[in-house]
Amino acid sequence: MKIALANDHRGVAMKQRLLNWLRDQGHQISDLGANTPDVSVDYPDYAFVVAEGVSKGEYDRGILICGTGVGMCIAANKVFNVRAACCHDPITAELCRRHNDANVICLSADLLGEDGAERILSIFLSTEFEQGRHLRRIDKIASFEAKTSSS
Repeated sequence: MKIALANDHRGVAMKQRLLNWLRDQGHQISDLGANTPDVSVDYPDYAFVVAEGVSKGEYDRGILICGTGVGMCIAANKVFNVRAACCHDPITAELCRRHNDANVICLSADLLGEDGAERILSIFLSTEFEQGRHLRRIDKIASFEAKTSSS
């Protein structure tokens, strides 16, 4: 799977740990994040780059890491055709894929340990969208998004 990965200054250590793990899983990773925890950066700048790449189809999925995951999630969801989910456990990782067809996951560098992040990502990357009744809901979101983006 082709994945865009980005982080702010608080997510540098987690990103470094996850890069090799993701590559070992056979994924093609583009590291688009900050590389030093010593310089404060603005998380929206990184969220927008990943979200735009996913929106344009350059990447199959996106992974964003900041202190809580919340800021990245808010920013990524401003990009057309992006459904970002902030996941702190395996259940939300599974359900955001099955029910919401999330294409970007946002993780907390402060709240998740290395093993937790790997488990969450493994589920997020391997879970398929169920479609069915959920597709109707995703279509409603996409329709609203298209209508409001042309305003």
